[in-house]
Amino acid sequence: MKAFSHYSVMAEECIRGLNIKPNGIYVDATLGGGGHSSLIAKHLTSGLLIGIDQDRDALRAAGERLASFGERFRAVKSNFSALKSVLEELEIPAIDGILFDLGVSSFQLDEESRGFSYRFDAPLDMRMDRENPLDAYQVVNTYSKEQLTEIFYRYGEERQSSKIATAICRKREEAPVETTGQLVEIIEKVFPPKERYGNKHPAKRTFQAIRIEVNGELRILEKSIRDAVSVLRPGGRIAVMTFHSLEDRIVKTVFADLASGCICDKNLPICVCGRKPVVKQITHKPITASAEELAENNRSKPAKLRICEKN
Repeated sequence: MKAFSHYSVMAEECIRGLNIKPNGIYVDATLGGGGHSSLIAKHLTSGLLIGIDQDRDALRAAGERLASFGERFRAVKSNFSALKSVLEELEIPAIDGILFDLGVSSFQLDEESRGFSYRFDAPLDMRMDRENPLDAYQVVNTYSKEQLTEIFYRYGEERQSSKIATAICRKREEAPVETTGQLVEIIEKVFPPKERYGNKHPAKRTFQAIRIEVNGELRILEKSIRDAVSVLRPGGRIAVMTFHSLEDRIVKTVFADLASGCICDKNLPICVCGRKPVVKQITHKPITASAEELAENNRSKPAKLRICEKN
């Protein structure tokens, strides 16, 4: 297995956005290799950083990277959707900030055996948590044509979703689709030759859709953001970094809802709903990577960072 490496996208922007207090309690909800966490921990004196990840490889790598911070850092194997339970178990009633760096890590993409990438021929897996019973093999080989079409269109925004689903179902009648290479070959044949080559790989959207389905990434996002805001202290901040439009749309919508006040009919003379804004938006438009960062790491290009502060 390769060493766990992950470029920390917009690292300085994330740290500035969290407005870290040296004695505060912070959560890195997507620990990964510990890049963002190490920067947060450096700003703490008597504070505490909790790192959550469902990938044991990530937890191992981050544990080694942050070992020098001693009791200022605690790693927890869990999904960020279980944030409240994690904090209850640690007997922590409230936190001062939380960071979500969503999506798949560079390590997971580059580690061939994990089956996340269409660039390598590997077993169909795509699980961020390898203890998850659902993997890409099951999605590809057991979902109906209608189910595949739906997830390819909804999660991948793939215009050829029906044709790809049909091709997969036809192929698996002969034998199970077992590897990423076999899946890529099926997808490529759906597209005319002139669309198989270029800046965007024809399998990119389908692989994204399967990965999101396997890991339930979008299903848990809205509730996880609302849970995170609920455990923030007044003045605490939440920073969420997304890597595709579906994630960003959810984050933008939830932040706008939490930042909105009265929802009464404008014709009413007074407010009767009593609703108050829960947060104020620090970023009304998302922060994106600088030209300097893009030159260093092109995977930063789709990243969007949104930040809110608890009222």
